[in-house]
Amino acid sequence: MVPDLDRLRIERREGRPAPSRKPRIILAILAGLLVILAGLYFWGPLQPAQEVKPWVVAKTYPAQAYTQLNASGYVVAQRKAAVSSKSTGRLAYLGVEEGSRVKKGQVIATLENEDLVAARNQSESQIREAEANLLAAQAELTDANLQHRRFKDLVARDLVARQDYDTAVARYDKAKAGVAQARARIKVSQAALANAQASLEYSYIRSPFDGVVTTKFAEVGEVVAPFGAAVNARAAVVTMADLNSLMVEADVSESNLDKVKVGQPCEISLDAIPDKRFAGEVHMIVPTADRAKATVLTKVKFLEFDDRILPEMSAKVAFLVKPLETGERRPRLTVPKTGLVTQNGKTEAFVIEGSRVKLTPVAVGQTLETLVEIQGGLKEGDKVVLDPPASLKDGSRIKVKE
Repeated sequence: MVPDLDRLRIERREGRPAPSRKPRIILAILAGLLVILAGLYFWGPLQPAQEVKPWVVAKTYPAQAYTQLNASGYVVAQRKAAVSSKSTGRLAYLGVEEGSRVKKGQVIATLENEDLVAARNQSESQIREAEANLLAAQAELTDANLQHRRFKDLVARDLVARQDYDTAVARYDKAKAGVAQARARIKVSQAALANAQASLEYSYIRSPFDGVVTTKFAEVGEVVAPFGAAVNARAAVVTMADLNSLMVEADVSESNLDKVKVGQPCEISLDAIPDKRFAGEVHMIVPTADRAKATVLTKVKFLEFDDRILPEMSAKVAFLVKPLETGERRPRLTVPKTGLVTQNGKTEAFVIEGSRVKLTPVAVGQTLETLVEIQGGLKEGDKVVLDPPASLKDGSRIKVKE
């Protein structure tokens, strides 16, 4: 019986099932997923994008950092003239056109003047005639003087009649009057010549100053007259301007007038010459306001000249707080101070590359008010983050603020 009972005993150890490995595998998978999700959250596409404000790196002129006020206007010649003739006549010669540069006194045009030339020549001939008459009168005076003295001596000795002496005296006085008359005729002839010369000179239209011809109104064969008095007559032949008197006339708002003063340094930029800025200075604040526009006209003179500057060009004027040094006239690559961060003694910037940022070391130069010159590390057209948040790191995802 005993052996049978031993067969009926249940061996618990040998019959216990082996523990399952599935929970461990699941836990490992979950842990791996958590690591992957954490990586995606902090470094991958699941990372939350931080909103940032961008700035495009560009070249700027240092004057922008020192600009107190901006205004726009036009280049205007302060010395200009509508050149016309003093006499009426037909235009026989015109030696200039638009853009011609002329010197003071240069003949611009000529009226028909053959009659005036003839009158001038006649006056010159009359002077020569009067001078010849003077010589004859002086010769007569010399002869009369000799006869007078001879008869005076003879009459004193009763060698000639008193009547003959009186005749000699009369002849002497008449000879003196003849000389005076001949001299007067010379003066009259000289005055007539001056008048003829002036009339002839009026037929020549000359430049009143050094300048450039801006407009041509008449052509050869047309009648010109002072003030255009005649029917279909031209009043002015050309208009011209002195390019050395060019200034920018800009309208300054009444509310900003306290920021402008005579002698204040300025920088002038012209739309027609975008590659250069010109040094300027406030020359005059016209003491009257435009009630319609609520502005005051301000004249800014050029401190340097360029042959490309022409009247009526549009211009922009920057009124500066201080004069610019020679080295501050060239454009420089700049970014605002708030676009740079300093870490461990190094200056860096967050450069936007797509939807992420890259922390880039930069070399900086001169500080220009709120801007900093960039000498290396960035190039024109790069976008940097302004006022980067403390949580922004190299490679962080960003969203550009609209």
